[in-house]
Amino acid sequence: MNTHQEGGSTNLDAAIESLLNVEKQMRLANDVAGTRKAVIDIVELCYKAGAWKTLNDQIVLLSKRRGQLKQAITAMVQKAMDYIDLTPDMDTRIELIKTLSSVSAGKIYVEIERARLIKRLAKIKEELGQIDEAADLMQEVAVETFGSMAKTEKIAFILEQVRLCLDRQDYVRAQILSRKISTRVFDADPSKEKKKPKEGDNIVQDAPADIPSLLELKRIYYELMIRYYTHNNDYLEICRCYKAIYDIPSIKEDPAKWIPILRKICWYLVLAPHDPMQSSLLNATLEDKNLSEIPNFRLLLKQLVTMEVIQWTSLWEFFKDEYENEKNLLGGALGDKAAEDLKLRIIEHNILVVSKYYSRITLKRLADLLCLSFQAAQCLDPTRALEIEHLGKLPGSGGRETSF
Repeated sequence: MNTHQEGGSTNLDAAIESLLNVEKQMRLANDVAGTRKAVIDIVELCYKAGAWKTLNDQIVLLSKRRGQLKQAITAMVQKAMDYIDLTPDMDTRIELIKTLSSVSAGKIYVEIERARLIKRLAKIKEELGQIDEAADLMQEVAVETFGSMAKTEKIAFILEQVRLCLDRQDYVRAQILSRKISTRVFDADPSKEKKKPKEGDNIVQDAPADIPSLLELKRIYYELMIRYYTHNNDYLEICRCYKAIYDIPSIKEDPAKWIPILRKICWYLVLAPHDPMQSSLLNATLEDKNLSEIPNFRLLLKQLVTMEVIQWTSLWEFFKDEYENEKNLLGGALGDKAAEDLKLRIIEHNILVVSKYYSRITLKRLADLLCLSFQAAQCLDPTRALEIEHLGKLPGSGGRETSF
């Protein structure tokens, strides 16, 4: 058996040696097609013989040969990449990816291939539970500088970088990476884009078949941003992300998809602190005809724009079940913190209402209107507690001077 293996190995070595001589002649003659064919033949020969270590060695050797042609290295890397999924075991696969990645490093003409190799290796690391290593690997590559990479592939790569950062709870880096994607890119009309590059420009490669469409990438982008903003409890930004997903045509056409998203938009609108953007979004959402499909939420938003005091206890009684359902659906995004913030938003709304109608009011009466204890009312705002207690004017007042 050993004699047979040695004989096979000798035959392989002899065949490789012969092809290396051909490759040398073609390279020295500057014959691009001939050199390319010779290196591909060597790669194929090693694969067919199942000699994976020899394949790695030959890839490194061929890439380092003096005056090696760019086209030959590109052809060799691309050919060897076809064999990654055909490796007999995980160690062999990782070794081949690492060899091809090191050969491609620093070479602009195979930068896309290297990015794809790094992505493959990161995926393997992630499957092995090595999230930190996978994230570090992905961050080595700055695809935004690649002129010939398809736009969708670039976005998909950056989104993968963001996802891995979120998985390892590196929120600062996740935000930095997410800023490399301009949201305007999702609104571009693909049919109006220039197909033919100008002379001298890089020819943009087609994205691989497994890269999602631009609108699918838009959904993935905003779902990742929701994860980021949820960490900071930034309710208004979460709401805006859901609004962007809601506006995707494939979502808008299917009630089974848009109803849960519209519910989330409503919840996060109510949870967001009162400011001009929140107010604008609130009014725009109220004008949405689709809101009639979820009347309870229409009622909730209507209460927030109506200048009347909202009784917290009755409101919570009415919406508690809806809230619990949403909490379960969101996987805990609407937790106890959100429940406390919801009560706070209702109190803020009621203070605004009170300030419209009363210019002077006792703290006890204010506490009754806000459904709070006297002590809780005192703690509402340390800078204004004394004003309210001494029947001082509430900001924004313009109503009748009435004391209770």
